[in-house]
Amino acid sequence: MAAPARTLAVPAVSPRLLAVALLSVGLMLMLGYLVAFDQGAVSQSGMYLHELMHDGRHLLGVPCH
Repeated sequence: MAAPARTLAVPAVSPRLLAVALLSVGLMLMLGYLVAFDQGAVSQSGMYLHELMHDGRHLLGVPCH
């Protein structure tokens, strides 16, 4: 009688794909924070970033003032 064949466990998601997905989610969360909630605390080099995100709030309908 032949020995039973061994099966190898194959991950459902590759580690590289998982890393790219987690990085993408992190960047989207940071962008969402900047657009929806940042009131200028992140932009230390002037108000350019704040004004850009402020316009984005109006574009998306997020209440800001």
